[in-house]
Amino acid sequence: MKDIYVLGIETSCDETAVSVVKNGREVLSNVINSQISIHEKFGGVVPEIASRNHVEAISIVTKKALAEAKIFLDDIDAIACTYGPGLVGALLVGVSYAKALSYAIQKPLVPVNHIAGHIAANYITFPKLTPPFLCLIISGGHTHLVKVKAYTDFEILGKTKDDAIGEAFDKVARVIGLEYPGGPKIDKLAKEGKANIELPQTYLENLDFSFSGIKTAVLNLNHKNPNINKADLCASFETTACNMLIYNTKKAIKNLKIQKLALAGGVSANSFFRKEFTKLGKELGIDVYFPELSLCTDNAAMIASAGYYSYLKGIAADLNLNAVPNLKLE
Repeated sequence: MKDIYVLGIETSCDETAVSVVKNGREVLSNVINSQISIHEKFGGVVPEIASRNHVEAISIVTKKALAEAKIFLDDIDAIACTYGPGLVGALLVGVSYAKALSYAIQKPLVPVNHIAGHIAANYITFPKLTPPFLCLIISGGHTHLVKVKAYTDFEILGKTKDDAIGEAFDKVARVIGLEYPGGPKIDKLAKEGKANIELPQTYLENLDFSFSGIKTAVLNLNHKNPNINKADLCASFETTACNMLIYNTKKAIKNLKIQKLALAGGVSANSFFRKEFTKLGKELGIDVYFPELSLCTDNAAMIASAGYYSYLKGIAADLNLNAVPNLKLE
């Protein structure tokens, strides 16, 4: 069987990323131009600044990805790009560039849902992983519990009704004085504290999540008691949020009688979450998968991998493809 090379492009937020992936699983290059240092002083991503920096970086990053992969543009079989969800201006840069490349080399343009990309990060880390399995996507913009029926067939079982888990992490970090991005800072500080502060846990009748209550509780506690132990507060927040995720995930596993659970998204890099979900796997006797740390946050290798499976299904877009900032997974 002929090898298939997919060029992936990811610009949904503040990372300009381009990757070349062979046969959906083998990463030949994965170049990421991060804007964290640019947005740090604002305490979060400024959409207009993110878009401008994508425009400046995308050509350079693409050339570097091709060079590292030791492959020519004409050897690429398909161009895969994130077209949603995300920041509309940022998405448009990647989509426009992908359309131009597709037209120039006359190769298929494959649209990829950013959330599907996060799921596909597990295929790279675990080459033998195949659907069906349950996937918990936890990131700055998303909290989804998804049944992955096939490579391009998903069923959303539950999702957040308000804040995404990563968004809650960032807001909590900001209010207690930790720099952006807040997730890794909370993970580090929590190791120095104890989960000895009681915080509200929200459980809905279905498999949906809600993190606004715990976020607001932390903000109020910090406001009323500025001298509260920040390490204990971080540890308590992390533990309580993890308990909510595990409760719904455990319920879904038992309902579906499924044997494989994968995590994905930036928050899946959290060391405490990884430890607790590993324990859950042992408790239930199921396999648990986490992407390698470099593939948890936004990157283009995951987009190329997801694009590969869409390409095999004959999924392609024409040059009218547009960014869809509120794109749904199903």
